[in-house]
Amino acid sequence: MVKHVILWTLKELSEEEKKTAKAGIKEGLENLKGKIPGLLEIKVVTNGLPGSTADVMLDSSFESYEALKAYSTHPEHVAVADEKVRPFTAVRSCLDFEA
Repeated sequence: MVKHVILWTLKELSEEEKKTAKAGIKEGLENLKGKIPGLLEIKVVTNGLPGSTADVMLDSSFESYEALKAYSTHPEHVAVADEKVRPFTAVRSCLDFEA
């Protein structure tokens, strides 16, 4: 199994814009479950504690590294990334590892 963890820091947004962006990211990514072969689990966390230095975390699991690579270019994932994630992201950090 391969884990794919991402932390995003959002751009400077009003609190209402940030709340809307977080909800869109969570809904868009979590709705990919069952639509992409090899994607086992996907969870988006948007309610970090006050000391956090990131705004959103993606925690996902894949059958294999090949499944992760296929996910990265899958049209449904690309659409969510282009419409719901990238427009609001200032900083992205990623860690992929075998679990």
